[in-house]
Amino acid sequence: MRLAGSLRLGSLLALAYSTIPALAIWPFPPKRFSGNALLSAGAMGVDADANVVAFGDFNGDQFLDLLTLGSDHQTLSIYLWDHEDYVFRKSVSFRHPQRVYNVIPGDFTQDGRLDLLVYGQSTKSGEVSIELYLASPLGGFDLNPILAPASQSAQPIPMDVNGDLKIDLFGTPSSASGSTFKVWQNVWNASAAQPDIFSIVDPKLSGGSQCKIANPHSNAAVDLNGDCLADIFLVCEDRPGSKYFQIWVNNKDSGFALAQQGPLPSGTQAVSFADIDRDGTLDMLFATCSSVSSSTGIGSSCSVNIAYNKQLPLCTSSTVPSVQNGKRICRPPDDLCTADPNFKFDLSERADNDAFVRIPLADIFPPTSKSPGAPSLLVMDTTQSPPIPVPIKLGDVNQDGFPDLLAIVVTGSGSHRSRTPQLALSVLCTKGVAGCGGDGNGRRGWHVVKKDVDPLIGVQDARSIAFLDVDEDGTLDMMVQRTGNQGQGNILFVQNNFYYDAFFLKAIVLNGACGSGTCPAADGGKKYHPYGVSYSGATYKYTVLDTSGRRSAAQVGQMPQAAYQSLLTPYVYFGLGRTNNYIENLFVGSTKHTDQHYINMEGVIPNSKVVIIPPVEGESWKRELYLRPGEWIPWVTLTVVASLIILAIIVLVLHLNEKREDELERRRASHHINFDAL
Repeated sequence: MRLAGSLRLGSLLALAYSTIPALAIWPFPPKRFSGNALLSAGAMGVDADANVVAFGDFNGDQFLDLLTLGSDHQTLSIYLWDHEDYVFRKSVSFRHPQRVYNVIPGDFTQDGRLDLLVYGQSTKSGEVSIELYLASPLGGFDLNPILAPASQSAQPIPMDVNGDLKIDLFGTPSSASGSTFKVWQNVWNASAAQPDIFSIVDPKLSGGSQCKIANPHSNAAVDLNGDCLADIFLVCEDRPGSKYFQIWVNNKDSGFALAQQGPLPSGTQAVSFADIDRDGTLDMLFATCSSVSSSTGIGSSCSVNIAYNKQLPLCTSSTVPSVQNGKRICRPPDDLCTADPNFKFDLSERADNDAFVRIPLADIFPPTSKSPGAPSLLVMDTTQSPPIPVPIKLGDVNQDGFPDLLAIVVTGSGSHRSRTPQLALSVLCTKGVAGCGGDGNGRRGWHVVKKDVDPLIGVQDARSIAFLDVDEDGTLDMMVQRTGNQGQGNILFVQNNFYYDAFFLKAIVLNGACGSGTCPAADGGKKYHPYGVSYSGATYKYTVLDTSGRRSAAQVGQMPQAAYQSLLTPYVYFGLGRTNNYIENLFVGSTKHTDQHYINMEGVIPNSKVVIIPPVEGESWKRELYLRPGEWIPWVTLTVVASLIILAIIVLVLHLNEKREDELERRRASHHINFDAL
């Protein structure tokens, strides 16, 4: 592992330097942000009419950049993060010839640079055009895009279908009849005279019938059976208003097999995935509403639903046998990537089913004296055409290891209607906690944050929300996109300046481009690192001991969804809670179809970032660990060096004094007269 001090991820004490002069007697610059609260950071250099459609590290400096869409719905712009000035700066801008629906940054050519796959309006009704803008070696993009076969109106999802670490697409092309699934297989060959990017092929599917993909949908490349290999989750809708899900498990070269199919509750909206109860498996969280306004996108009589993944639990100890009577009963801490063929989601509402919880929205976000009516939920962004889903966002804001939720809650009516982002923290179940039973039983409850969240409360025109880490300082911040009806701009970044006595870890799995970790120079450019080329489907599982010695496991997926402007970061961020130890085991799964598609990293240091490069062919996995040097580090180093010098001087003086005393003693002994000898 390489300790890269050059990566300035900041510290928990300060984000960056401030322009306010400090007292000469105090050598440390003041904090850019002060106060134990959520703080407004404004638009941070992003144009007023910009709509952020995707995140990505476009220049490989390990800072998160933005991809925006202009008000004309055709102009795409890249905003690179400027760490020194703490703003985003526009670097590249170009105009797509058709209306843009979605953009997926990804390294489709395996050269270590992010290309842009654009989903746009097609000349034919009911189709989505697909075009790829290749990254230029000298920066920017080749403005002569490569055309790919169009899709039906349901957007295909990016994933590595055949295990070669190249980004394919899974969905239904416009040329397909009915609901036939197809794969846009990545066949890029840079040496070809006129290279194509995709070839339409049939996926290897077994065990069930294919469905008609819903539009919009929440399809995902995510590990749901626990083997650290991305499966396919599909939202289907054969007839209007009747949605159900399918889970196709990944059997590597044998293809995908239908493992489970079941109905989704009436009024189901966008589905998100996270390990809600921190048991080492990914669960589903989604909203249900009795009705949704087609003009405003606001759902009425909404509830928050959690479907827990029934899987093998974590063994309580490494000495506990994981197999009894020939049957596996738990997963040992050093073998987390073991598939559970009997995994299950049970979405039935029964008294004896604790794996499904439905929580009325008003329980989590209760009415207030200022807004006495029942709250509603924004579930569709109707400022976009066609409207796109607004899922409930999940992220570990307080680093306790349990994901919290961020939703746009709607209160009031008519001209007094407010669309405000509200944050609810995941808490232990006790009496009176939302999401828990009357006697306080349940897996997790939710507590809305009302104190020191003024930047969120002040927003009344939110249309989209996202979690991200601004300036890579190790805290989970928020981005709120607005309609502009308040006259306060169209975008707001909210800095998470709360102090939490807990740890975190960030990680990113790359696509194996430039396997050595350094890409060769081309066309007069210079060597570069492919740090921005993550892809959908990587999986992380870890075990950690808390301060009381209790072991827990958790699972996180890397970019499981990318359709419909999902606004997920290319890296994963997860809290570790309070711990006084290293991460015991960090399992990192890729999508490779090899016997060992994952690795186990032991003793990973908390509050760090891990970059993992899987091998393409016959090579070894490469790992790089980046610690977060704080702004105090140079002064601590100087203090330690000065202390060592002072101690060395003291030791030298004492040594010289001792040497002088020894010399005097020797002289006295040489002048001593032995009278007995006389």
